Amino acid sequence: MSTRNKIAAGMAGVASMLWLGLTAAVAANQRRLVFNPTVEREVKSPRSSGHRTRPVVLRAKDGTRLCGWLMTPLAPGKHPAVIYFGGRSEEVSWVVRDAGKLFPGMAVLAVNYRGYGESHGVPAEIHMIEDGCMLFDWMADSVHVDARRIAVVGRSLGSGVAVQVAKERPAHSVVLITPYDSILAIAKRKFRVMPIEYMLRHRFESIKYAPSLKVPTFVLRAASDDVVPHSHTDQLVAKLAQLCGDEVVPASDHMNIPYLEATQSRIARFLTAQFAMPVAIPSLADAMLAADTSTASTPVNALTTAAATPVLPAPVLAAASILSIPPLAAK
Repeated sequence: MSTRNKIAAGMAGVASMLWLGLTAAVAANQRRLVFNPTVEREVKSPRSSGHRTRPVVLRAKDGTRLCGWLMTPLAPGKHPAVIYFGGRSEEVSWVVRDAGKLFPGMAVLAVNYRGYGESHGVPAEIHMIEDGCMLFDWMADSVHVDARRIAVVGRSLGSGVAVQVAKERPAHSVVLITPYDSILAIAKRKFRVMPIEYMLRHRFESIKYAPSLKVPTFVLRAASDDVVPHSHTDQLVAKLAQLCGDEVVPASDHMNIPYLEATQSRIARFLTAQFAMPVAIPSLADAMLAADTSTASTPVNALTTAAATPVLPAPVLAAASILSIPPLAAK
């Protein structure tokens, strides 16, 4: 073999070793690429000016403690409700502070994912979906909530959670902030030379579930987004069954979009209009079927205020199928 061929073969061997090493590193560290848990509260003492605010702790199916806040309107009676799912690096106490503008007249539940804020456990897509379904069930059972009018709102990484929860539960409407088609698709874009489809476990493939969403869906994009390119949002939007709006928020980027007045007013306007519409009354057969289904499960979760230690039962959660994500789906 000539010297030139030996050098070429050596360089190819080094390149192969580097590729294998990088591939192994991505596979081993994908949880850190997908999730970036923020433990410290964004707002030290969160309280909504337009709601009664109560810290809550819920028990997941496997007993994991999930911590967050329940906000209920000052007026008595049952109200429309919202469940909020945050981004990749997002701790959700800020939602409490801004709930009066974002969700006026609505009950609001904002709970940190496993490993985020004061919630215990380790984040994973399958747990996020299971826990999200549990939160929906718990809100539907609340004395403050009209169970027929519960919306889900998801930002960036949380848009993938919101889509899957809305597929598994009878959501009234859906709001998606800087959503994507799938984390797998974005990962392929970032790691072009790697067999990422064989490595990634947390895929969050919203595009698979979008056609199943038969409820009004509102999409908000950042004017400048270097985390979720608009082309990935385009793919998702094309598959949504009942798209009610697809708007770009001026002067926004992937990080600041949820805090802007223009974003918050758009969300409040959309949800207020949707909740004001008449809700279809289920038939007697549907009501009987729902009653039969509800008696087939036993409550296993729990709620407590942060100031109290007893844990009270809350509704059972259902399992869902899952997937994965890289260093992009947001705070």
